[in-house]
Amino acid sequence: IFRSGEEFVDWRSMAEEEKATAVVAGRALVERMAEAAEEISAISDYRNAYRKQFCDLSRRMKLLEPMFQELKESKDPIPEQAVRSLVQLKLALDSARELLRLGNEGSKIFLVLEREKTTKRFLEVTVQLEQALSEVPFDMLNISDEVREQVKIFVKKFCFLRILYTDANVDPSTLRRLAEKLQLLTISDLKQESLALHEMVVASDGDPGEIIEKMSMLLKKVKDFMQTQNPEMGTPTNKGLLPSNERAKPPVIPDDFRCPISLELMKDPVIVATGQTYERESIEKWLQAGHDTCPKTQQRLSNKSLTPNYVLRSLIVQWCEANGIDPPKRPARTDKSRPTCSSEQHAKVLDLISKLSSRSIDDQRSAAAELRLLARRSAENRLCIAEAGAIPLLVKLLSTHDVHTQEHAVTALLNLSIFEDNKERIIISGAVPGIVHVLRRGSMEARENAAATLFSISVVDDYKIRIGNLGAIPPLVSLLREGSPRGKKDAATALFNLSIYQGNKGKAVRAGVVPILVGLLMDPEAGMMEETLAILAILSSHPEGKAAITAAEALPALVEVIKSGSPRNKENAAATLLHLCSGEQQQQHLAEAHEKGLMGLLQEMAENGTNRGKRKAAQLIQRMNRFLEQKRVAQAQAQALAEHSGNPASPDFDYR
Repeated sequence: IFRSGEEFVDWRSMAEEEKATAVVAGRALVERMAEAAEEISAISDYRNAYRKQFCDLSRRMKLLEPMFQELKESKDPIPEQAVRSLVQLKLALDSARELLRLGNEGSKIFLVLEREKTTKRFLEVTVQLEQALSEVPFDMLNISDEVREQVKIFVKKFCFLRILYTDANVDPSTLRRLAEKLQLLTISDLKQESLALHEMVVASDGDPGEIIEKMSMLLKKVKDFMQTQNPEMGTPTNKGLLPSNERAKPPVIPDDFRCPISLELMKDPVIVATGQTYERESIEKWLQAGHDTCPKTQQRLSNKSLTPNYVLRSLIVQWCEANGIDPPKRPARTDKSRPTCSSEQHAKVLDLISKLSSRSIDDQRSAAAELRLLARRSAENRLCIAEAGAIPLLVKLLSTHDVHTQEHAVTALLNLSIFEDNKERIIISGAVPGIVHVLRRGSMEARENAAATLFSISVVDDYKIRIGNLGAIPPLVSLLREGSPRGKKDAATALFNLSIYQGNKGKAVRAGVVPILVGLLMDPEAGMMEETLAILAILSSHPEGKAAITAAEALPALVEVIKSGSPRNKENAAATLLHLCSGEQQQQHLAEAHEKGLMGLLQEMAENGTNRGKRKAAQLIQRMNRFLEQKRVAQAQAQALAEHSGNPASPDFDYR
């Protein structure tokens, strides 16, 4: 405080007032952002040619709601630097809201005629959101780790979309930022990412959908950019990734890329009802010849629908490019492959839907049961039932007190979810809370099918996040612990799929899944070895998962699997051990593994295992050799010191 003329000026008081004003401004800004996010969530009907793009943008914007909610509820002031960046994010939210309003209220004719402008607006909004979010100092904000991680994934996805929307020249700074965020900066990084995509196919035997094709496209753009920046990395065909002594050899086609029928490289891989993958042309000829069994397993096919295996297709293309081979061209197909619904079928479905809305429990039960059977029979039925509007009515029946009606409703949703387009319809209808309710309180059959439904719709990456946030993981863990054999398998497959998303791994561990998995691993009668090891391999990459696996003393059982397990199980056991033998407790794990005789088992696996198994074994051998060398050096130093002091030390470690 000092005198200025005849007045006293209290600069501390003025600073406090300015600080208080800034706090109020920050709170007001967060309130407006939360309101904008709520308004965006309320916009849901996009009836025009860009429906998919509008729905995708809306779904991604909803992922920001938890952040705004936590900021709104937090009592901590928002730092000035964070306020400045949040102002830019608010502007980006306003732009997204206006674009979504256009899709909801605007003229359909205008959107079609102004196609280029509309596409450009999607790109502009995507760029604006990605740039605004990239500038937000999340570490300064009082938000939970899970929400922070979710937003970081959100930022990466918008960075991805920015590149995907840009077909031609992409800003090098954007590609470089993407490469840095993904840590794809060296030949080794790029090769490892390519192998990781292949492992996703091998581990899941499923069809995650078009997201994998997008991942492959992004990887190719990053790879081409990095090779442009560093010519020594090789040409875009990735010949530089091959050792010089292998370039002249013709590449060996991986068995997973060959059709089991023709034994040739697949051009258009499709999945049949048993989960096996074949070349479309080959399996169609097999079915047209009157066969109703799976050629590989000889199991009877429950239906003859063929689902494109986008994962495998994209990886085959990537493998071809990496080996300097022209990727196989997918045979041209017409829209005849899309299911169609006859007028008679449509009328029948409408009659059943009217019964779903009846006040009679008997009518509801019989209609849900018949829709369940119809949805099971064919893709045409699944499309017809969904387009007739049955899904929202089936979702309402998930909360019914009638056990059989509930079973039929959740199973009908499971059968409908097999058709790819229906996954989004089920999510948009708000089905997840109802499915989780059935998973918690339904009959055993209903719980089993609820778990299978969650597995089916969680194939889409964005839905993994939503399902995890809506509380599905704890009841899935309960079903894994106390369910029937089939229920345990359904729970395990759902948990595996959900745990692919990093944020769900911690939820699964905290729900107590690891002790249950280790118990199943040690019980050969459970018949859950493959599912258990697949989940442990995923969870071991998470710090909490690694700690829980260590606490459950799983290492001896993992070594036993490497000794006598199947090739697939050996791979996952080695992958789990590889994660355990890194970090704070790696010395303890390496010592225990050595005592269990792991080194000899790994050497055999490195010579005769599968490709993935060989890689995991080689990495483990490298770590064990480094550990043993450090032990030898430490022992030699201790021996020399003891001899120098006149008290020879006897070795306490047998390295033979």
